[in-house]
Amino acid sequence: MVATPIGNLGDISPRAVETLNAVELIAAEDTRHSQRLLSHLGVATHMQAYHEHNEEYQAERLVARLQQGDSIALISDAGTPLVSDPGYRLVEQAHQHGIKVVPIPGPCAAISAMSVAGLATDRFSFEGFPPAKQAARLGNLGLLKEETRTMVFYISCHRILETLKDMRTVFGEKRLATFAREVTKTYETIRKATLDELCEWVAGDDMQRKGEIVLVVAGSVKDKSAHPLRDEILAVLVDELPVKQAAKIASRITGINKNELYEAALKLKNKDD
Repeated sequence: MVATPIGNLGDISPRAVETLNAVELIAAEDTRHSQRLLSHLGVATHMQAYHEHNEEYQAERLVARLQQGDSIALISDAGTPLVSDPGYRLVEQAHQHGIKVVPIPGPCAAISAMSVAGLATDRFSFEGFPPAKQAARLGNLGLLKEETRTMVFYISCHRILETLKDMRTVFGEKRLATFAREVTKTYETIRKATLDELCEWVAGDDMQRKGEIVLVVAGSVKDKSAHPLRDEILAVLVDELPVKQAAKIASRITGINKNELYEAALKLKNKDD
């Protein structure tokens, strides 16, 4: 699995070039598109088309070649294979037949966008492309409304404005997001703002509705003070422990800030006294 540049050709790794030269065959999502990259790199390895429309058929043929001892590199049009690109069937069948699968890491639009998003990255979910039709898209986004992890979307430039508007409707106009367009390319644009601000900006600038777009959206922030058993837990602890200790333990149980719980515990203690 060979990662290729998502824009800047300088991002190809020496190991990727070495691999593409060494294999017997390169399975490419679009051979005409990939030929430009291979010509630039001076790679003369034969290519064969492997895309979503022939994936099931080609996977079997490629596995047969692998079983005969050939080595094959899989590349997508750009970035890391299988990240919203074909390849799953081939990798699945390779594992089933005990064929070694090796990652040759490199560029990935989702990870590149997250690295500059300025949003939490300790936990995230990759959501790929939202549905094209609005009704399905709204339903999909509705399922993600309470998602607390940062979410990463690939969005078609033809649907970016309507998708942003739907996100504003579902997630709320104040939800933060980072708009990453044409990452590593000449007209790279990175902007962090609320969904409402991004809607206005994209609507007013035709350029932002062109090219490859990754949208990184902040997760939902839950109101930790709304724990359903907060008062019950505090009441039990205050009866048995000093206020400070009761607040500390209650914080560990509920995730609520201990200073907030200390104030609540004091009120309970004073009420009892």
